[in-house]
Amino acid sequence: MSARTQNLAMIAAAFAGIAGACGVGLAAAGAHVSASPLLTTAADFLLIHAVAALALAGLALASPRRGGWFLCAAALLLLGGFLFCGDLSFRALAGARLFPMAAPIGGSLLILGWIAGAVAAVAALWRGQR
Repeated sequence: MSARTQNLAMIAAAFAGIAGACGVGLAAAGAHVSASPLLTTAADFLLIHAVAALALAGLALASPRRGGWFLCAAALLLLGGFLFCGDLSFRALAGARLFPMAAPIGGSLLILGWIAGAVAAVAALWRGQR
């Protein structure tokens, strides 16, 4: 495995940690600042996708020849999560959108991230690589 893949996996893990922390923060904001269901959804989505991105970073480290595909999936989940949840949070707390189409773009990236993770896993299995 290349040092670049290892570094990118650690960066993905770091951003997954940030996403998880943001998810906890949004859950607290939902409990103490605004009871908006948008904050609850944003918190749940960030927490779920942070764990998934962390798992994908681990799979990248465990799959020397397919690590890049797992990292791509993790990046899609993280970027999509930040866009989708950022828009929901901004609407709940500021009453405005982050930018037009932020939530649909983020949601689409989340879907693509899950598909990319599945494709990476099937490709690794098909080729007999972990």
